[in-house]
Parts: sequence; C-alpha cells; structure tokens
Amino acid sequence: MTLRIIDRIGMGFFLGLPILWIVLFMLVPYGVLLTYSFWIKSYPLFEPAFQFGNYLTLLNEPQYLSVIGRTLKIAVIVSVTALVLAYPFAYFLVFRLKNATIRKVLFFGVIAPLWVSYLLRAYLWKTILGTQGVLNSTLMGLGIIGEPLDVFLYSQAAMVITLTYIFIPFMVMPIYAALEKIPRNLDEASADLGQSSWTTFWRVTVPLSLPGVVAGFTLTFCLCFGDFVAAFLVGGPDGLMVANVITSQFGAALNWPLGSALAVVMLVVVLAIISLSDRFEQRARVQF
Repeated sequence: MTLRIIDRIGMGFFLGLPILWIVLFMLVPYGVLLTYSFWIKSYPLFEPAFQFGNYLTLLNEPQYLSVIGRTLKIAVIVSVTALVLAYPFAYFLVFRLKNATIRKVLFFGVIAPLWVSYLLRAYLWKTILGTQGVLNSTLMGLGIIGEPLDVFLYSQAAMVITLTYIFIPFMVMPIYAALEKIPRNLDEASADLGQSSWTTFWRVTVPLSLPGVVAGFTLTFCLCFGDFVAAFLVGGPDGLMVANVITSQFGAALNWPLGSALAVVMLVVVLAIISLSDRFEQRARVQF
C-alpha cells in the first residue's frame, strides 16, 4: 500500500510539472492577452472594460486589414516556395541518392543553419541584396548594370527570399521523414504492374508523403506568419507585417488593448490553419 501511494505521488509530481508549466506560461498569458483585448485605451494608459471596440477598429480601419492580408499573402508565398524547393530536394535524397554519407552531409547542410543565429541569417540576405551587396557587385562586374540598384532590398520580394531561406529546414525535415517511411517495395510493385516512374510518383509517393507536406507547410506558414525581424531588416514600408504592428502597439503607441486584440486575431488565424491541416492530414491518412 505504501509503495502504491509513493508511486501515485511520484506520478502526480511527474505529470504535474508539465501541466503546471503549460498553465503558467501558456494558458495564463493567453488569458491575460484576451482580457486586455477588451480593455479601453485611456491616455496615458488603459482601463478595464468589456467591449469590442478594439476588434471593431481592426475591422473598420483599412490599414489593419491590409497588414493582415499582406501577412497572409507573404506567409502563403513563402510556404509554397519552400515546398517547391524542399520536396524535390528531399525526394532526391531519399530515392535517388545512393551514397548514405553524401545524403547525410546534404541533409545536415540544410538543417545546419538552424544552429546559427536567426538575426545573422537575416542580416546575411540584407548584405547580399543591399546596394553594396554581393548581388549588385556581381551585376556591376558583369556589366549588366552601371550603378547599384536599391530595388532588391526593402521589398516584399526580399522578404520572401529571406523567409524562405530561414524557414525551409522546417519544410525539408517532415517531408524527408515522410518519404523515408515509404516502403521501397511499393515502387517495385508499381513498376511490375507496368506503371511509369511519373505515374508511380503521383499515385504512390505523393499521396503517402502528404502528412509530411502538410506538417511542413503548417510549420512554415505559422512561423512566417508570426515573424517580424525579417520585415524590419529587409521588408521596408511595403513589408510591414502583423507582428510588427503588434510590437509597435505594445511599444511606441502604448496601446496594449489594440495590440492584444490584433494578437488574438493572429492567434485565431494560426489555430485555424493548424486545425485545417490536422483534418487534411487525417483525411489523407484514411484515404491512402
């Protein structure tokens, strides 16, 4: 009996720590954020209330809708671009590259940037795309342009390039893992049935790798949707994203209620994407 009590206490302590961590550092902050979103801005601070004025402001002010739309657009473009680049690369590593050592080296080369500072990776592209950067210097050296161009930096295109480079490892890893789990005898069986490599790819490989594709797309989209450093470094005025507006509302504007409302909207969008991707992944597993 004593051992059972000790086991129960130990198990309760073992399970209680992560639950306590989630409550204190996730649920409580989200609750505070939701509470603040209903408060009223009252100069110089704000006062408690229960009203939807902050959410109505987001709906009625075109600038906020524009920022949300721009953030969604950039996140989708980055996710699609990363998918287009990551899937062929992962497929090549798993199905075409026979040398295991080279495969590991190439895979490590993709995930190695994750161990480098995020700011350093963002500054790298600022250096490449800047007026005195590698791209302008190369074009001038080839005689294509006569003077440095400033169109490469501080644009949405620069943001897409930078964010794709930063987040593409999160697309490669789940796709690579999903492709590795596909039994090789399925390709052989398809070939024995007279199917071409292209048909096998679309009817066998792609459907079975959909869970990895969905997971990678969701990770990349959510990380990109919440990013604000790249927009600050290479985005410029046309690259302002939701996270930048939230930062300004909690900082210079000192409008915590409006910033909280915008953060809640951002959280709802991310949860909706995660929910949709989970349903899509489950449907893909059942279907195939």
